[in-house]
Amino acid sequence: MDNSFPRSVSLRPSRRLEYNPSSHQKGGKFVPDYSLKITWKMGFVRLVLVAGIIWMLLILTVLLFHIWSCQSSVAFFSAFCNKESRVFFMLNSMGLVKPLHRCPIPVADDPDTVVIPKRRSPERFVQSLSYVTEDEVAINGSQSVPLFGGRETWQQREESFKVKPSMKVHCGFTNNSGADMDKKDISFVKKCHFVVASGIFDGYDLPLQPSNISERSRKLFCFLMVVDEVSYKFIKENVTVREDEANGEWVGVWRLVLLKHPPYDEPRRNGKVPKILTHRLFPQAQYSIWIDGKMELIVDPLLILERYLWRGKHTFAIAQHKHHKSIYEEADSNKRRKRYARPLIDLQMKIYRYEGLESWSPKKNSKSDVPEGAIIIREHTMLNNLFSCLWFNEVDLLTPRDQLSFGYVVYRLGGIFKYFMFPNCEYNSLFILHPHIREHSSKIEWVKSLAEFKKDPSLKETRGGLGLWTPYPGNLDSVVLPPVARTSKAG
Repeated sequence: MDNSFPRSVSLRPSRRLEYNPSSHQKGGKFVPDYSLKITWKMGFVRLVLVAGIIWMLLILTVLLFHIWSCQSSVAFFSAFCNKESRVFFMLNSMGLVKPLHRCPIPVADDPDTVVIPKRRSPERFVQSLSYVTEDEVAINGSQSVPLFGGRETWQQREESFKVKPSMKVHCGFTNNSGADMDKKDISFVKKCHFVVASGIFDGYDLPLQPSNISERSRKLFCFLMVVDEVSYKFIKENVTVREDEANGEWVGVWRLVLLKHPPYDEPRRNGKVPKILTHRLFPQAQYSIWIDGKMELIVDPLLILERYLWRGKHTFAIAQHKHHKSIYEEADSNKRRKRYARPLIDLQMKIYRYEGLESWSPKKNSKSDVPEGAIIIREHTMLNNLFSCLWFNEVDLLTPRDQLSFGYVVYRLGGIFKYFMFPNCEYNSLFILHPHIREHSSKIEWVKSLAEFKKDPSLKETRGGLGLWTPYPGNLDSVVLPPVARTSKAG
């Protein structure tokens, strides 16, 4: 019975070679390298993972150091933070770094070593620019007094944004509309090719003397303080005014330039005339620096031009707003602070929204749509002059809050207008801010609804903002303004 039991397979000679995972046959020989390959592959993967982790940790360390250096109060470490870099811009957009209030400005060491360009910047888009000087309504036999802005229509406004080699646009200063300059001042400013301009209206301030001005800049620049008749009288009553041989009047380094017959009812709107239309008041100027009247300039103007224009081959420079990037954010802040009538601000924003202006986002090519307009640095090129005209026309037609319309005009020019928006901390290092001697307030700032205007006609300005009362050629009823989140307690 035992003999009849089938033989077990294990007792037979194996006809196959047993597979050994640690070796394989090559040339009749068994090579035990399979496990070695597995080990090498595993080691390579681990090496790549470790290298990737180390690289990420290195990037994170550098990023954290960048964030820390940007917040450091120690000058040595804060110098490592490049506030113009894309990294800082990205971190700032994410809220990971807080912009400094003041920071060092990388200006040249000595104004005497600054090389002034011999040639003007080339005119690429506009070769000829002229201005509307007659108020058409007044010409046609109307009893209306000519308006400074010339009653630009919505259609004319639309055409003005279509940039052509030869253009004629509204740009203030229509005949017999006010803002008249004395002959002695007209004669004086013809000599001014480099201008530092400022303005005081309605007696808010007294002229503040610039400091750290080199002898070269004193000879090169005209320091022109534009004033209305109220401020002119106020200044003469409170500070010493020196008169030169040509009857020019001076307060320190500032030459007083009186504008007779204010063109607007609203002093703040009058103040936009020299601020935005500097090229119209001083047509011979090649470069200008505008500084608000309550600011004391503490940086040599030649160093400012070298830093913000010539070094980067820019023609227009303005500071970034400290708190807001979107026009709609700035509008919300203006309403909260009662800077102008709330319903009229909303109406202006609805027009801009209807015409396609989106809220600012990092996808836009600009750092912000909202500037700090108290300092404007520009070369008076044709395109810059056109931009200034279009910007002023928005101030003339709508509200006098020029920060609300700056980004809109940039948007309408479709990327043609290039400008340098520099960090807010540098803006605060260019000057010392002084409080107004007295604050301006008007009834219109407290209006909460359009119904209030209908009850009290005296609230309505008679010479400015008339676009808000002219039927707009579009349906604004369906326009919904984008939601706004308050980004700063101060904003």
